[in-house]
Amino acid sequence: MTPHQQSQLLQSRRRFLTNTGMGLGTSALASLIPGATHASETAETKGTHFAPKAKRVIFLFMAGAPSQLDLFDYKPDLQKLFKTELPKSVSNGQRVTAMTLGKEQLIAPSKFQFAQAGQSGLWMSELLPHLKKQTDNLCMIRSMHTDAINHDPGKTSFCTGSEIAGKPSMGAWLSYGLGSMNRDLPDYVVMSSATWSGKVNVQALYSRLWGSGFLPSKHQGSSFQATGDPVLFLSNPNGIDSEIRRRMLDSLGDINRKHFSEIGDPEIQTTIAQQEMAFRMQSSVPELTDISDESKETLEMYGPDIDKPGSYARNCLLARRMAQRDVRFIQLFHRGWDHHTRLPENLEGQCRDVDQPTAALLEDLQRHGLLEDTLVVFAGEFGRTVYGQGQLTLDNYGRDHHPRCFTAWLAGGGVRGGMTYGTTDDFSYNVVEDPVHVRDLHATMLHLLGVDHTRLTFPFQGLDQKLTGVEPSRVVKEIIL
Repeated sequence: MTPHQQSQLLQSRRRFLTNTGMGLGTSALASLIPGATHASETAETKGTHFAPKAKRVIFLFMAGAPSQLDLFDYKPDLQKLFKTELPKSVSNGQRVTAMTLGKEQLIAPSKFQFAQAGQSGLWMSELLPHLKKQTDNLCMIRSMHTDAINHDPGKTSFCTGSEIAGKPSMGAWLSYGLGSMNRDLPDYVVMSSATWSGKVNVQALYSRLWGSGFLPSKHQGSSFQATGDPVLFLSNPNGIDSEIRRRMLDSLGDINRKHFSEIGDPEIQTTIAQQEMAFRMQSSVPELTDISDESKETLEMYGPDIDKPGSYARNCLLARRMAQRDVRFIQLFHRGWDHHTRLPENLEGQCRDVDQPTAALLEDLQRHGLLEDTLVVFAGEFGRTVYGQGQLTLDNYGRDHHPRCFTAWLAGGGVRGGMTYGTTDDFSYNVVEDPVHVRDLHATMLHLLGVDHTRLTFPFQGLDQKLTGVEPSRVVKEIIL
């Protein structure tokens, strides 16, 4: 292809982006081109399809899949059914994992006590005493369901909208569609933790969960590290100061702009923008991650792990600090929820990790006036079965993967607090009222941010690709203020 043809191709892409999605493409492209109007100046007027209720998202992803039966979906009548076979009329021949195939499905009621909390009277497990104090801020969706039955496709589906690897992540779609609200920090930041020291299956995470897929690479998530530089290679090497780095970057920018004028590859513009962002982050990230200016009261509110870099507690505090600085999408992964055996012991450990910091995050956001326009989402990739695994006693049991129903909760960002939505059967095995697919949750999140999920598209492989894909999906308007 000649330089002239490449230039024409670039112009065609620009025209497409300008004319698509009420300015969504323009907003994204503007954030890539030096000297163009910054995305934060256009996102509120052109980057949304209607008035948003939320400006940013904090997504608390519990990797491994917490048991809804032991935390949120109270089923007291199961106590009298301990070790009885799950009725065939309930399981109804549904798909099971290889770990269950051919085995008895014996009911394991929860060991833990439940109680109602707050003015709303939401039921919650004794394992979450701090979160109980926030129930009037929570919208509990008990009727979540998904198609994936194993962890890799389950996480991939929840984070990207598809079980097929390679699609853009939620945060990348928002960065593309809405642009940035902060010139000195990434649109999309990812932090992970796994601090409970029990013998838990802590699975690896993979960068495609926060990748940009077929979108310009500028929109991928920036993963912050627990030790050393929060972002790799943030510090200058010995002998290089900020002034030298600036001169090097200017010279490299000149070369890249010349290269762009010759071949017209838009990824060159992405490279220039990312290099400039990296330079600004050398100042903004150390200031962000330095928590010495936080009050003793605030630090104590997040619990004893706040002093441990990389802990879930520290990441929750950093999420609030990022929200203050208008990072668009903040995603926290906490691993270790895959409890096929010894669930009571391991679940207690996981809840010690997340209960107090999660409640503190909600309270802290509220104190700073941020909860109203910050959407907080708490979920795993699927749920857990009512039938047990491993050694099966009243105090010791495990649970298998269960995609047919599980619980997620939302708070802030235009969501109704103090309510439950959706109902499961007496075994927390099937949704019997108001089902919410993962695609529906994605559509609802986009709606709260002012985006019509059917109109946030990107052309790839002959299809106008969407986060919610081609299957039917809906906005769950009943949970929106």
